[in-house]
Amino acid sequence: MKRPKPIQGFRRLLPGAKPTIQEVVRETTAGGIIFRRNDKSGGRLEVLLIQDAKNRWTIPKGHVEPDEEPKVTAEREIREEAGLQQMKVLNWLGKVNFRYRRGPTLVLMAMHIYLVQALGNTNDLTPEDWLNDIQWFPVSQAVDKIAYDDIGKLMLIGMKKIRDARL
Repeated sequence: MKRPKPIQGFRRLLPGAKPTIQEVVRETTAGGIIFRRNDKSGGRLEVLLIQDAKNRWTIPKGHVEPDEEPKVTAEREIREEAGLQQMKVLNWLGKVNFRYRRGPTLVLMAMHIYLVQALGNTNDLTPEDWLNDIQWFPVSQAVDKIAYDDIGKLMLIGMKKIRDARL
């Protein structure tokens, strides 16, 4: 007796089916939770957020280049994305691990986050063209705005470090 052939291309028949994973890659990024004291509002603590092309509020961050330390990457990305030139990287706050799909590739991402004090003229920001917006927010508002819970948690840890160090 002749066996029926299995259905070829079954995944194409499913609406919204994602392509099968062909490759798994690891990538490392670094960025900073940038803060300042706003003299115009009585020294209120504020955090700098950028709004990406998908309208998500986040922190400046980017890929670690070969032979580059994550701390150096964080500084470079802050300069490139936010246009902030003067800063002091204070503490490593932690690492956020997540994954996402890029077509048939599964990307395993490790993001190093640093606490960064903005120095100099903190209002003179020149964001990259692809960003939708860049703003200083009071801490409570920044925690509510941030699109990623894990970064928001590290932001709260950073704020405690600022209070403890009386910055």
